[in-house]
Amino acid sequence: MKAYKILALLAIALSFASCEDFLDKQPEENLTVDDIFTNRIYTRDFLSHIYTWLPTEANMADDGGAWRNPYTAGCDEMEITYGPAYGHQINNGGWSPVDIKRTQVWQESYMAIRKCNQMIERVDECPATEEEKRRWKGESYFLRAYFHFLAFRAYGPIVLADHVFQTNENIHILRRSPADEVVKFICDDCDRAIELLYDRAVQPSTETGRATTIAAYALKSRALLYIASPLYNGNVLFGDLKDPIDGTNLINTVYSEEKWKNAMDASLKAIQEAEANGHQLFKEYDDPVKNYQYLFLSETWNSEILWAKNIGTYQHHFNCGDPASCNGFSILCPTQEMVDAYQMADGSTPITGYKNNGMVPIINPASGYTEEGFATEAYEGRWEKGVSNMYVNREPRFYASINFAGSLWKTTKASGWTKPHYCEFWYTGMDGRGVVTGSDYCKTGYNMKKLMHPDSKHNEYFPKTVWSYIRLGEIYLNAAEAINEYAGPTADCYKYINAIRERAGLPGLPEGLSQNEMRKCIQHERRIELAFELHRFFDVRRWMIAEETQGIPVHSLNIYEGTHLQDPAFYKRIKIEDRVFESPKHYFFPVEQDEINKHENNELVQNLGWTTLAN
Repeated sequence: MKAYKILALLAIALSFASCEDFLDKQPEENLTVDDIFTNRIYTRDFLSHIYTWLPTEANMADDGGAWRNPYTAGCDEMEITYGPAYGHQINNGGWSPVDIKRTQVWQESYMAIRKCNQMIERVDECPATEEEKRRWKGESYFLRAYFHFLAFRAYGPIVLADHVFQTNENIHILRRSPADEVVKFICDDCDRAIELLYDRAVQPSTETGRATTIAAYALKSRALLYIASPLYNGNVLFGDLKDPIDGTNLINTVYSEEKWKNAMDASLKAIQEAEANGHQLFKEYDDPVKNYQYLFLSETWNSEILWAKNIGTYQHHFNCGDPASCNGFSILCPTQEMVDAYQMADGSTPITGYKNNGMVPIINPASGYTEEGFATEAYEGRWEKGVSNMYVNREPRFYASINFAGSLWKTTKASGWTKPHYCEFWYTGMDGRGVVTGSDYCKTGYNMKKLMHPDSKHNEYFPKTVWSYIRLGEIYLNAAEAINEYAGPTADCYKYINAIRERAGLPGLPEGLSQNEMRKCIQHERRIELAFELHRFFDVRRWMIAEETQGIPVHSLNIYEGTHLQDPAFYKRIKIEDRVFESPKHYFFPVEQDEINKHENNELVQNLGWTTLAN
């Protein structure tokens, strides 16, 4: 039976190591569900275990099968060398209902949701204080909403699991609910959580990472932004995606302006509550490069983080991002298109488009950008003398996000970790394809610097960091987008997008923009500000521009040429690959073939464009 196989998870903990941290504690072995809810400690630890289902999104070199992150590699932000990464199959169109289970999005979401439902239904039986039970129930509502959202953002309309399914239920005919109902369910759970939770962790030293009212307000902002977007709001392209039993549209084909108002109100409320509780954009340095860079490198939560996961000394993503000469794998490689998207220091756009199928950039002469020549002077913390002029006078977030040829990054093990390392991505350079053996090499001529800690050393030292699931900067951009779509480019719309740009060291947007011009500015700002944080994959889909951005070739520098930093041969653009995006097929993940097979009468409808075998 479908729900039994999808959702059923024994409510016991099996052989988990103990840890002093709240979120790592687990119930003892061989406990029944009844045992758990007769003991305060077991109940608390059962809730703690639900948090372990949160995906390891910092792992962008995802091979599937580990509930990680196929999204960053699966869009135009990134190209990675690691062969088994599921992002490659997304990019080349080779994914299918048969192998989508490697991502584990469906399975892990519903396993976690089942545990949330067990907590919600039985926590009142626990001999804990009323305050504790109230709070634990609030956390469970929030987590149930969040795990539903994780499935929703990938699959669109999903099965709503609002209770613990029992084996005697007629659960083999579970059906997907319309997207509007899914988001309403998520928002209702957020509202329930808000009524039960605190604004901040009561004991920050031990409870950081637990759900709060601020996290719930922020999740509601994101969910309502999604459902207001073109993918879900008046989308006639998906008019044939219907419930197979009663013919209900699973995606609303009638546009509703009210959805944008709901998203606007939710985002403004989230900002109001966050700021009232001391949250603000991270600006601890005089240098905008450092403000953006160290926003993501806090050992503990900073003022901008609304909800995150402590990932400790998680070294894999540091190793994946570091160049080869720093003993890294050098495989998190931003595309040339991503590099081109960063603006100049004065806020002007360097490249306005492409010719020859992306091989030749259309350069904006007013920006001062050039791909000819090399820097005659250095700018400390941004570029070194001798680097290509492609990298001179770019916006501060560029220097916090991209390691390019000649940029200063860490030291090398060969030098005893003492001498400065200048990235050498050309063919014969220390980090180049001609020198690096094996399959791990820089594929584009760039490595991702954002999220990478400058003090980490391969197999020697890894600082503690956190992974931010939701931060205030995102909610500012949510608000700007919703305001613009509902009311146009008002003063408040400018206020929130310009706050992001001001922190980034950029001038505000020009006055007098039309709604469409502002829309394009907001879309660009999200691409840069939220780069490599899993938003781009879903943003281009909910805006329904993925055919333009994902179904085209991606490019790199010529990593197969170059003998020194100023060798022009290295700086020629080459095509990495042609990428595939089929509409409407690739707007959503396919429902797994195994899940389709569990239904007797095709009650679980497949997403449009995907072919599944008959039961």
